[in-house]
Amino acid sequence: MARPRLLRRCLLGALSAVLVGSAAIGPARADTPAASSAAAATVTTFSDTFDGPAGAAVDPAKWQTETGDNVNNHERQYYTSGNKNAALDGQGHLVITARRENPANYQCWYGTCQYTSARLNTSGKFAAQYGHVEARMKIPRGQGMWPAFWMLGTDIGQVGWPNSGEIDVMENVGFEPSTVHGTIHGPGYSGSAGIGAPYSLPGGQAFADAFHTFAVDWAPDSISWSVDGTVYQRRTPADLGGKTWVFNKPFFLILNLAVGGYWPGDPDGSTAFPQQLVVDSVSVTTSTTSTGAAIRGLAGKCVDVAGANPANGTPVQLYDCNGTAAQQWTFASDGSLRALGKCLDVTDNGTADGSKVQLWDCTGGPNQKWVLSSAHDIVNPQANKCLDVTDNNSANGTRLQIWTCTGGANQKWSVG
Repeated sequence: MARPRLLRRCLLGALSAVLVGSAAIGPARADTPAASSAAAATVTTFSDTFDGPAGAAVDPAKWQTETGDNVNNHERQYYTSGNKNAALDGQGHLVITARRENPANYQCWYGTCQYTSARLNTSGKFAAQYGHVEARMKIPRGQGMWPAFWMLGTDIGQVGWPNSGEIDVMENVGFEPSTVHGTIHGPGYSGSAGIGAPYSLPGGQAFADAFHTFAVDWAPDSISWSVDGTVYQRRTPADLGGKTWVFNKPFFLILNLAVGGYWPGDPDGSTAFPQQLVVDSVSVTTSTTSTGAAIRGLAGKCVDVAGANPANGTPVQLYDCNGTAAQQWTFASDGSLRALGKCLDVTDNGTADGSKVQLWDCTGGPNQKWVLSSAHDIVNPQANKCLDVTDNNSANGTRLQIWTCTGGANQKWSVG
């Protein structure tokens, strides 16, 4: 979160048992839901749709339930075990409920606890390194409520926080009913110095009124955030001012509903209880790398290596899809996009609008890194720009370039 968050006491117990401003970008509207991003080129590595009888606890093979309070954030709740505050509703949802109660005389940092709630994580059960990480949820409302979907580095038990890194996919504080936040924390940019951006619904709509999908697209040296398929922020090492990027390693998932704390403030007389965070699904999908696939764009045409020529400097263009090797592209685990044994490369390491792309020997350089977002953009994180069909021209042979992301049809791509 982008406010004071130190390592939680209850988290330590559970684990021992097992851009700058320019990076906040204008919305790029997805033309299909986020979950459909490049379906033909992805594999689901984690999924929970919370099917089961009403009142059942979450699947223990996927989640563990943390217990205890949190002095570091001055939160007010006590996290309980089992299904006391986290249970299936029998209709395909996990419901995390915050209540103003203390049936077991739980003790918190401030004395006798006033509230109960729940916090779940996948530590020791599932971790991801890169991919599309998303949750479809309906958040609670009210002063002092603080729902979150986030991730921590699996090495937290060895290096501590914030060296472990933290990726906040979604946080909301109750006094901002129309706004959520996405943030990264690491060494030298943690707590209130975390790097992130907000996203607000139009027209004063409240996130508590309906389900929304919160996601990150995470690749080597790049993280992009989206709400309902609208990408609103990208972060890369260039945003850290020379500080260490700690996000190229495995992270585990966390869902929780906090009550009170430094950032949201405490509940007041206007806050109704109980409040619920209703989670419809959580999933992680990653790009496959074993086989190539066509990348289709404007007018249904394909990203093509001109003349199927593997020589360095060969232009990459738009062309009728023909199934040849010149149109078979692989998203590699190092963030590169490959065809004919070479990489899609921004000429001369360019970052300006209009910089052309070409085929070149794979070097691992930032001009060869690409991210396929849930909005169907293919983004070069170094430039924070999209793969673009020059002049929106669908003719065969039109060169491809990078350009500021506009959401236009000449910047939308599908894989497979």
